[in-house]
Amino acid sequence: MNARISTAALGRNSGRNSGRNSGRNSGRSGGPAPDAISTTVATPAATRLRATADSEWIKFRSVRSGPAVLIATLLAMLLGAWLVGIGYRSGYTAADRASFDPGDVTLRGIVVAQLLVGALGVITVTGEYTSGLIRGTFIATPQRRQVLAMKALIFGGVVWVWCTVLSFGAFLVGRAFLTAPVPRVGLGDPGVLTAVFGGGLYLTGIGLFGLFLGVLLRRTAASLAALVGVMMVLPVILALLPGKTGELISEFSPAGAGFQIWHLDHGGHNLGAWPGFALFAAYVAATATAAFVTIRRRDV
Repeated sequence: MNARISTAALGRNSGRNSGRNSGRNSGRSGGPAPDAISTTVATPAATRLRATADSEWIKFRSVRSGPAVLIATLLAMLLGAWLVGIGYRSGYTAADRASFDPGDVTLRGIVVAQLLVGALGVITVTGEYTSGLIRGTFIATPQRRQVLAMKALIFGGVVWVWCTVLSFGAFLVGRAFLTAPVPRVGLGDPGVLTAVFGGGLYLTGIGLFGLFLGVLLRRTAASLAALVGVMMVLPVILALLPGKTGELISEFSPAGAGFQIWHLDHGGHNLGAWPGFALFAAYVAATATAAFVTIRRRDV
């Protein structure tokens, strides 16, 4: 009797459990669960792009040394224009006047500013590799080239606006201290607007060059060494070559080609303002191509 009761109870329980499980399974098989829906529906490209832009903008603003570097760039440009400008107010000969380059004088601060902007480009990327944040970024957004493109776009936009404003400010400050016998020029004189506008373009190119070097090397020290080596040490080494060989090669180096855009006097050079900048941009584009290829294939 007890055995029949137990068997009957087990049968009822089995039926109830079977019914419950069957109901649950039938409910699941009737269509995907809400969670499944949310994971299987593809995120629209525009939404993903906007999310990537927001993320990269937040990360760019969170770079601790970013504001300090931008302020240091301001000081380098304006103080450089002031110091060099007042230094040209005396002891000027007719030969000096003939070869005088107002662009080189008023925008001389670019020589220091390029290192600051290039370093900012480096640490914008290498900081993520050092902290490990880059892993979370690529998990959230597997489209690595999209992340890099958005990072470069935001960085380049901010740096271009800032450095173009500084370039115009440096020219106006330096010009105010250029008095007779030094010839003065205005923005309306031939080539001046190109030189001043080109100062911002050149610094933006240097910053992007540093950013892509950071992607390739992933280490701050190595990237900074490569940046300084290409932009500062290489011209010195080329200048040591005998005859005019070094001078000719130096003109086609990244630094020599890029310098053409913010100078007014191109005497003795084969490249002019825009051809020189085009060659410099080609160097940056080649580095960018290597960075886009590498970031897709290499583990983080």
